[in-house]
Amino acid sequence: MKIVDVRAIYPKYQYPLAAWRVYFWQIVVKVETDVGQVGLGYGGGGLAAVEIVNRHFRDLLLGREVNSVNDIAAIWDDLYTASLPYGRRGVAVMALSGLDLALWDLLGRAEGAPVYQLIGQKTKDRVLAYATGLDPEWYAELGFTAHKTPHRWTGDPADYERAEVWAAQARQIFGPDALLMIDCYMSWDEAVTLEMARRLAAYNIYWFEDALTPDHLEGQAALRAPVKPVLIAGGEHEFTHYGFQEVARTGALDLWQPDITWCGGITAGLRIIELAGQAGLPVVPHRGGEAWGLHLIVASACDDLAEVLPGKRGASKDQLWFDEPQPVGGFIAPTDAPGFGLRLNEELV
Repeated sequence: MKIVDVRAIYPKYQYPLAAWRVYFWQIVVKVETDVGQVGLGYGGGGLAAVEIVNRHFRDLLLGREVNSVNDIAAIWDDLYTASLPYGRRGVAVMALSGLDLALWDLLGRAEGAPVYQLIGQKTKDRVLAYATGLDPEWYAELGFTAHKTPHRWTGDPADYERAEVWAAQARQIFGPDALLMIDCYMSWDEAVTLEMARRLAAYNIYWFEDALTPDHLEGQAALRAPVKPVLIAGGEHEFTHYGFQEVARTGALDLWQPDITWCGGITAGLRIIELAGQAGLPVVPHRGGEAWGLHLIVASACDDLAEVLPGKRGASKDQLWFDEPQPVGGFIAPTDAPGFGLRLNEELV
């Protein structure tokens, strides 16, 4: 197959003012070939990433062959190198992620195989799903047995009590053996993290996620020992295996969480997992319950754990993708359809 067209689109989401928090500025990337096969991918970076794909990457890709995963890896390396003057992290790599995923989808569709078969041997038939959000009672009703809550430190000491109330409630709802996690979203500091670990010790919290910013690698490394058995987790705001080399070098995290639609796609994800294996560290992709991460989880050394964002009880949300994997009884699995097995809602593009 040879690439004859590449196009990125920012979907026409119905809630533009909340687009970052609800949709993470996700873009759709479409790759077309001379044999009529089309691949679809999902990246980040909003309108800026659209410009990168349509005005730079497209020109470099027209006429390129895509007949194997090695071809995809070679394309990744070429586009990463071409975008070095303005890239390396952030929006440029988010754009590259969407393109990389579109190429994996393209190859899977052409071969009539799900992406996980292209990655390698399937290691998990289904994956334990955890629900992220603010309604643990509803998540339990939906069948989830693991739960993560967002917690933003505002500087008010009552924030400690708020965390304790959630932990007590969630532990009562889900039972003594359930996994409970906290997403701090870079709002804590060293002192808050240590105090949270002390106050929540009785509730057996699995991890604190993004306690500090991704630039405070040494600070995160220093927290690992004093907060144990709680894990210091993070990585959704890190990019490519080059970025995770610094995470490994500094020993910043107990558990890595690359986002496959941001960190560089499946190609980068595989390289990150290899690094984590060398360091003896677990990998749980951010938003791993989406098809893009789920195919990687079931065919790699990733931990048996996938994040799902159910949203709010009774709330509506744009459905950009049809045939997305759905959790059943607290577990989730990719479909066996070719590629990522998704169909695009054309009304939103």
